[in-house]
Amino acid sequence: MKSTYRITASFFLLAAAAAASAETVTVITRENAVREDCRFLTPVKIKVSYGDQLDVTAREGDWFRVKFRNAKGCIHKNAVTERTAALSEASKKGYSTTSDEVALAGKGFNPEVEKSYKGKHPELDFNAVDGIEGYRVTDDSLKAFIKDGGLKQP
Repeated sequence: MKSTYRITASFFLLAAAAAASAETVTVITRENAVREDCRFLTPVKIKVSYGDQLDVTAREGDWFRVKFRNAKGCIHKNAVTERTAALSEASKKGYSTTSDEVALAGKGFNPEVEKSYKGKHPELDFNAVDGIEGYRVTDDSLKAFIKDGGLKQP
């Protein structure tokens, strides 16, 4: 009788572990980093991009411990979504979406949508937007800014 309970309990534990390991999140930012530890400014293990699927191994507060390719690390909850797209009746019938529609439904423009929008609105000046998008801050310069400003590291 005890062995039956042990086998049943073992089965449920294995099933729960399998379900937990099957969880994935999707990157919703243009680019982000899977970091060594669940804190900002710890070393980057691997860069991830919009739409990448990450396997969740654990949760730690506002962070997910994830695996992506051969790297393991942490990513903040604001960089990912846990929602998955359901297969709709329309897609079962052979309808599909364009990359423009996916980009707009997801998070912002992709290069093709932006080019099209610029073409339709030549009066708009995108130089400032392009400049901001191209601006990069290295982890080292951000750490120096925090230290020099006497700020607390997040």
